[in-house]
Parts: sequence; C-alpha cells; structure tokens
Amino acid sequence: MPLYDYKALALDGKASRGIVEAENQKAGRQKLKKQGLMVTEINEKTVARQAAQGGGIPFFGNRVGVKEIAMMTRQLASLVKANIPLVEALNALVDQIEKPTLKVALAQVRQDVNEGLSLAKAMGKHPKVFDNIFINMIEAGESSGTLAMVLLKLADLKEAQMRLRSKVISGMTYPALMMSVALILMIAIFTFVIPKLTQVFDSMNKPIPMTTKVLMQVSDALINYWYAFGTAGFLAVTIFLRWTRSPKGKPKWDAIKLKLPVFGSLIRMVAVTRFASTMATLLGSGVPIVAAMNIAKNLVGSIPIANAIANARENITEGQSIAEPLRRSGEFPSIVIHMIAIGEKTGELPNMLKNVAETYEEQVNTKIEGMTALLEPLMIIGMGGMVGFIVMSIFVPLLEISNVN
Repeated sequence: MPLYDYKALALDGKASRGIVEAENQKAGRQKLKKQGLMVTEINEKTVARQAAQGGGIPFFGNRVGVKEIAMMTRQLASLVKANIPLVEALNALVDQIEKPTLKVALAQVRQDVNEGLSLAKAMGKHPKVFDNIFINMIEAGESSGTLAMVLLKLADLKEAQMRLRSKVISGMTYPALMMSVALILMIAIFTFVIPKLTQVFDSMNKPIPMTTKVLMQVSDALINYWYAFGTAGFLAVTIFLRWTRSPKGKPKWDAIKLKLPVFGSLIRMVAVTRFASTMATLLGSGVPIVAAMNIAKNLVGSIPIANAIANARENITEGQSIAEPLRRSGEFPSIVIHMIAIGEKTGELPNMLKNVAETYEEQVNTKIEGMTALLEPLMIIGMGGMVGFIVMSIFVPLLEISNVN
C-alpha cells in the first residue's frame, strides 16, 4: 500500500501531521477519522515529493547513503532466503526503515511488485535510490532464481564500496585539517600580529631587512585588498571546478590526477579495486560480461580507465579477450592483467577478479596509512618552517633594534 502525507486537526483543535499507509486517499481519510482526526490535506508520498519537501541537512538530508542501501539489501536477502513472499518482505522493510526517501521508494516498489511488476523493474523507477548495478544484479537474480544469493552479494559489494570510501576519506581528513589550521594561523599572523609590529618598526625609524619588508607588504595587501583576494580565489576555484566537470576538462583532469607523484598511484588503485569488485560481483551473479563491463566502467571514477574498459568491452563483442586491450591501454597494472588473463583461460574470471579486489583493497589501506604517517611529520615541519621564517623575519630584527637602542 502507498504512503500518504497528511495534515489534520485533533478533537481539541490541535494541528497534527504525519504519514499514514492506506490503499488510497479515501481509505487514508477514513483511517485517520477513526483515530479522531479531521484531515485537512492528504497527498501520496513519492520520492520526488519527498525530495522537494526537504528536511534534514540541506543537499544531503534526503540522500540515501550506501550504508542504508547495504543494510536494507542484507535484510531483504535474509527475508527472501527464509522463503517469505517478496511483497511481505518489502512490507516488513517499509515498516522498519526510518530514512524517509528510502521508505517512500520501497513503499512504491512494494505497490508495483504487488501489481505484478518484477522487483528489478519496480526498483528501476527510482534511479536516484537504486543505481544501475543494483538493478542489473536484481534482474539477473530474478531471471536465474537466485535472488537471495544475489542480494547477499549486492550487500557485500555495497559494504566493500563503503569501506573503501571511508578509508580514503579518513586517511585524507587529518592532512586536510592540518592544512586548514595552518592557513588560518597564517592569516591570523598576517592580519593581526604583523600590523602591530609594523607600527613598532615605523616608530623606531631604523633600516629593515628585505624579508621583513616583504612580509609587511604582504600583510598590508591582505588587510587592504582582502576582498580582491577573496573574489579572485572564489573565481579561480569556481572556474577550476567547472573545467574539471566539463566534457573537455574532465578527461584531462582525470589523466593529470593519475600522473600525480604520490596520489596518482592511490587513485589508480582505488579505480582498479572498484572495477575488480564490481566485475566479480556482477559476473558471479550471472550478469553477462558485456553488460557487466558497461556498468563497471561507469563506477571506476576515472575517464582514462573507463575508456580502457570500454575498448576492452568492444573487443569482447568481436570475440577477443579482455586482458589484451587492457594491457595495451597502459592504465592497468601488469599483475592485474596477468590475473585476468589466467581467469579467462581457466574459466575462473569472477574468482580472479575477487582476489584482485581483495588484494588491492589491502594495498589501498597500506598506502593510505603510509601516506598519513608520512604527511603528518611533513606538515608539522612545513608549519614549523613557515612560523620560523616569520619569527626570523620579524622578531629577530626587532630584537636587534632594541639591543642597539
């Protein structure tokens, strides 16, 4: 049954609002009337209406995260595995899910399934909640009669994606925080400390070292033209972000990122992990290899690597192997190519790809930990060097002038 938003008045005249589940608006009004409520407005909840209504944190409050999808998928797998009818399983999920957008989407999926639509087609109506990989795997599970197993694999895949993302974010959080603190500290020094010391130098009327003059001029520029620097910085960031998201700029930026000294190898490893884990899950669930590669190329997050996968997919349609075009692209590590080639020859490609994903996930963890451990002392040294330069440029000449007097 669909869900309805309602506004009503209680017997004491107090306004109330909430959600009611009913077959239609009339049934919803009758249900609320039995509860002593006079309905003033009632509308069916949809994903689009839920997004328009807002609620929660702006831009993020209505988004369904990977964690919610993974948990829902695992619960649905358990219910289907226990031979509970699909509509009843969806009914149980709707009752216990708290995320409004996901709750509404599942209620609509349940209604469509109850009316005879397949689970994959019903979920396909909500692309903002259920992505392509989800829909394709559900369709493969329904057609092969292995829906419970496919749902479990989907939950594993979503949880693996969540782990990988959280590790990358947590590894980069500390360096980003340190850089922010350093920037704020420098702005405070140039805005509040140096101007006061400049007054002292001016009152002494003594020769000032060149480095001290430069710092004083930078401080003066920041104070008097902060709006110009702020505007220029904002415009630079906006233009850069638009370029990196444009059809021409994104491929170039993705190629540049892969060539960065330290971060390039990490970005490539993350992309390879996504490709391998996605392909292993899709192929293991019975999705055809061409369709699986088409989905995987959209999930790697790097256009050069996605192009290499697309070329390999074209080769497959012509009856060739995957490994050779991936090798020619130069975007995939040789060990990955070697393992894919062995998997193709032995017919164990899903298992080989699963091994690649597990291996590279461990390597990503190790690399992030190593980068974090290296960045911490480097950033401390950098911050210390900047502060030390300012101290040498400002306070040492000040002490020398004081000693001369």
